[in-house]
Amino acid sequence: MKIGITCYPTYGGSGVVATELGKALAQEGHEIHFISYALPFRLNNFVENIVFHEVEMSSYPLFEFPLYSLALASKMVEVANYENLDLLHVHYAIPHASSAYLAKQMLKDKRNLKVITTLHGTDITLVGLEPSFLPLVKFSIEESDGVTAVSRFLKEKTLTNYNINKEIEVIPNFIDTEILKPKENGCFRKNLAAKGEKIIVHTSNFRQVKRVSDTIRVLKKVIEEVPAKLVLVGDGPDRSECERLCRDLRLCDQVKFLGKQEGLVEILNSADLFLIPSQSESFGLAALEAMACGIPVISSSVGGLPELIRHNETGFIAEIGDIDRMAKYSIDLLTNDKKYKIFSENSRKRAVDNFDKSVVLPKYIDHYNKILNS
Repeated sequence: MKIGITCYPTYGGSGVVATELGKALAQEGHEIHFISYALPFRLNNFVENIVFHEVEMSSYPLFEFPLYSLALASKMVEVANYENLDLLHVHYAIPHASSAYLAKQMLKDKRNLKVITTLHGTDITLVGLEPSFLPLVKFSIEESDGVTAVSRFLKEKTLTNYNINKEIEVIPNFIDTEILKPKENGCFRKNLAAKGEKIIVHTSNFRQVKRVSDTIRVLKKVIEEVPAKLVLVGDGPDRSECERLCRDLRLCDQVKFLGKQEGLVEILNSADLFLIPSQSESFGLAALEAMACGIPVISSSVGGLPELIRHNETGFIAEIGDIDRMAKYSIDLLTNDKKYKIFSENSRKRAVDNFDKSVVLPKYIDHYNKILNS
């Protein structure tokens, strides 16, 4: 197949999954054309069967704001025409699904270009609910030839919030468990914590919805019983507030801010526990990455996290903001070696059996074929 993929190229779950999907499809022999305003950050090496098409933005004094969605639609038409695409797969509803609809309409006299939209989370639960966007999101979803969502939670939210009467197929996020896997990494661990200290990790974009400050408060309670360090990976609007909280709680020596990092596998393999206390999480890709490395996860009971994490099996789930319970669960695992080993093995097994690319990729290919043959 010849497939056009549009996603946000920056850090974030939707861009990561879209890029990894394109790479996996290319390895299977499909021809992939990425269409976006910048090269996706995960496309940092040459991959056979992948071509990148940059959306060019023109500047004109009459337009106060850049017209990216229209420029994107035009580029989609151009690529579909000259590369003879079979379908467009867009990730994140706004503005990609609406741009794909425009492209489909512009090409309707020449070809029936199929459009598949994958919903990832905040495009449905947050941004799309804005009054100025809601009708557009609803229309774009209903006009897509195929729609997928990364969790049952997100599917139900979409059907309910937008009153949509359309089939939505749940295809979860996936990872490559041959890359994300347990490894001996003692040297790197020494750079993060002293001998005998446990390491707790959190990775995110430091938005308010991620509740990164909760991880710091959990650490405060954990170190009353277990020597530990908290490693925070990522950056975003809440980082300064988290740094202030560390100073207020006198935890500057126990919390390490690493910023954005490429070497995530090495960091995860230095960890003993992963915290994800979000107040909204449609899937929880960061948690899955930790599980693949054999790291148990403590999470909040929101969104798609309960579909990923098995309570009292691969980790523990607590209510949003329940710092005491998250700390209790953390201490339980960090002080019980036998229990920890079982949880670690369960986490790895669940990631491999249910969310490896070899399991999920065929579901996307089946969905493509179903839409192309409809």
